Amino acid sequence: MKNSIFKSFRFEIVLYSLLGLVYTILSEAVLFFGIYLVYHALGGGGTKLQKGQIGNSVNNYIMDNGASLNRYPVNDIQNTVTNQNIPLGKGIVFVVVSIALITGVVLFTTYFLLLTRKFGTYMEKIAGGISVISSGDFNTQIDINNDDEFGFIASKLNQMAEDIKQLIDNERKSEYTKNELITSVAHDLRTPLTSIIGYLELVSDKDKLTPEVKQRYVEIAYSKSKRLEKLIEDLFAYTNFSFGEVTMELSEIDMVKFINQLLDEFYPSFQEYELEYEFNTSFPSAIIVADGNLLARAFANLISNAIKYGKDGKSIKLKLNKVDNKVIVSVTNYGKLIPEKDLQNIFERFYRVEGSRSSETGGTGLGLAIAKSIIGMHGGTINVRSDFEGTVFEVALDEKKEGMDR
Repeated sequence: MKNSIFKSFRFEIVLYSLLGLVYTILSEAVLFFGIYLVYHALGGGGTKLQKGQIGNSVNNYIMDNGASLNRYPVNDIQNTVTNQNIPLGKGIVFVVVSIALITGVVLFTTYFLLLTRKFGTYMEKIAGGISVISSGDFNTQIDINNDDEFGFIASKLNQMAEDIKQLIDNERKSEYTKNELITSVAHDLRTPLTSIIGYLELVSDKDKLTPEVKQRYVEIAYSKSKRLEKLIEDLFAYTNFSFGEVTMELSEIDMVKFINQLLDEFYPSFQEYELEYEFNTSFPSAIIVADGNLLARAFANLISNAIKYGKDGKSIKLKLNKVDNKVIVSVTNYGKLIPEKDLQNIFERFYRVEGSRSSETGGTGLGLAIAKSIIGMHGGTINVRSDFEGTVFEVALDEKKEGMDR
C-alpha cells in the first residue's frame, strides 16, 4: 500500500495525540485559574503572614516571656519561624502537582478517546462485514470511508469476497461443464456403439440375410467403429492438450506449400460432397516455425468442419495473407450461418450449434477445441465470424523473421 503519510492511520494518531495534549493543557489552565479565582474570592489570601508580621509576633513573644529569651537573637528566632513554614509549602506544591498530573491524564485520555472514536466505529463495521462474509454472504461490501490503513483493509476484504464468489461460481460452472462433458461423451459413445451392436446382431443371423445385405451391414458397423475410434482419439488428444502433455517438434514450414498439400489430401472429400475449393495468396512463400504434425491436425479440423457444415454452399475458400509479421490463413464456407449467441462458444469442447448434431454431420464436438489448443500452443490466435459473406475461421501465426534461429 502506497498512500500519502498525511492520509495514514499513524499520522492521524499522532495528530489526535497532539490535539488531545493541547486540549488538556488548555482545560487544566482554565480549571486551575478558576480554582485560583474562587480561592481568592472566598478570602483565602488574608491568612498569609508577611515578614513584618512575623517580626512583630516574635517581639511580642519576647516581651511576654521576659529575659529568659534574651540569649536568642531576634534574627535567629525570625529565621527559625520562617524556616518552619518551608515543609508546609513543599507539601502543598506536591499535592497540587499530583492533582494536576492526575487531572491531565484523565483529560488527555478523555479527549483522545473522543477524537479517535471514529476508528472504533469503523473497526466495528469491518468486524461486522467479516462476520457476514464468513457466514457465506459474499455479496456484502464494506464501505470505504478513508484512504488510510483501515480503508485499505476494507478494500482487500471486499476484493477477497469478490474472489471467493468468483471461485465458487467457477466451481459451479466447472461442475456443470463436467456433467455436460459426461453427458456428451456418453451420448457420442453410445450412439455408434448401439449401431455397431445392432448391425452385428443382424449379421449374426445367417438364415435371414443375403450375402449382399450382410456385407452392407458389416460396412456400416465398420464405419461406426471408425467414428467411435475417432471420438476416443479426440478425447485423448484434447485431454493431453488441456493438461500440457504434448511436446512440440518445431521446424520451418512454408504455409503456402503446407495449405496446398492439405487441400490435395482432402480432394476425395471435396469430390464426395461435390464441393468446389480454391486457395488464394499473393505470396510465393510464408515461413513460420511450428510443429508440422500438430499444425496439420489443427487445419485439417478446420477444413473438415468447413466441409461438414458448409457443403450446402457448394464452395470452400482458403486465403493466405501477411499483416504486421503475421501469417493470416482464413477458411471460409458458405453453409448455414452461425447465430451470434453461438459464436462465443464455438471453440468449447462438445459444443455444437443447435440442430447440428446429426448422423450426417457426425463429428465429436472436439475438433474446433483441439484446433484452438494447437494454435494457442504455437502462440497464435484463432477467430470466427459468420455473416452474409460466409462463415470465416481466421488463424494468425507469427512469421519467421530473417536470420531468426529456430
